[in-house]
Amino acid sequence: MPLTRLTLRDFRNHAATRLDGLARFNVLVGENGAGKTNVLEAISLLAPGRGLRRASPAEMAGHSGSGSFAVSAELEGGDVSIVTATTPQAPARRTVRINGAEAPAARLGEWLSLTWLTPAQDRLFADSPGARRRFLDRLVLARDPGHARLAARYETALRERNRLLAEPGEPDARWLDALEAQLGESGAALAAARRRMVDDLAAAIATLPEQPFARPSLSYASETPAEEAALAEALREGRRRDRAAGRTLAGPHRDDLAVTLAAKHAPAAECSTGEQKAMLISIVLAHAALAAEGRPRLLLLDEIAAHLDPVRRAALFDRLARGTAQVWMTGTEAAPFDEIAGRAAMWCVRNGVAERI
Repeated sequence: MPLTRLTLRDFRNHAATRLDGLARFNVLVGENGAGKTNVLEAISLLAPGRGLRRASPAEMAGHSGSGSFAVSAELEGGDVSIVTATTPQAPARRTVRINGAEAPAARLGEWLSLTWLTPAQDRLFADSPGARRRFLDRLVLARDPGHARLAARYETALRERNRLLAEPGEPDARWLDALEAQLGESGAALAAARRRMVDDLAAAIATLPEQPFARPSLSYASETPAEEAALAEALREGRRRDRAAGRTLAGPHRDDLAVTLAAKHAPAAECSTGEQKAMLISIVLAHAALAAEGRPRLLLLDEIAAHLDPVRRAALFDRLARGTAQVWMTGTEAAPFDEIAGRAAMWCVRNGVAERI
């Protein structure tokens, strides 16, 4: 079992919430604004990154507390503990402790594999390429914990190159050479990891039935050279162009995840909202079937059952039951979860207080 206990202290509207007796299916029900999604956001902080809302630590601290918060989880029956928290003295700095020892946030990926789907992602296919890259990187990170360090290394070098190109006068060519070599190495590896994920997702989607969820076709839209030396050379040759543009115009930070509705050969952005939601669910279910390299897997599904008819809800629960992930779901009512009620741990959330049903 990935999580056996979850505790929130001064996290958003949860002053002191502890959830015990966790199961394969965990369901939080309550009115809008009660604090259900806040629990999922707290869990999402057990992975590298900024969480499912991409909020700053200060935004997550409860207003009635000291300006700090803490989220702690126990894994494997208490054999492993993870705590992520801020302090009143440093409310903008989130620390991580694993089994009592301070650790970098990137190490969280070594213990848990997290994926989530929220209503905010319903516009993913109509959103910017950057949103789809973040979505794809999150899927890669859930399988490969080293992806966070790779992406951070690339982004750091990219910011430094852009800064150098923006300075007046001629930039230091030797420093640019070093940065472009680093961008070539990390950028080529970053793009390769994304391509592998897209290929693996496409293979997993091909094994899923065409109904009741729409089957998407995926491809990695990229002009990034596959070899690190070729990418470094492309950056070197593009210095004058990039300086005029004020940004770097080549590299995996320009790539995109292309999705089409297979049955209609239509780009996802041109499909109905229902078709887009169905394709998104198909991608997440396919990803949940991929191996997580021995790490416990968590799947967070916010308001997932609200817009599904009974047939699709039943199909969703069936696929989730055949997987290995611990699943967390939210909803405004308990009725949509009746089919799994006997197998689920359920809580009613009211004003930041969770009571076991």
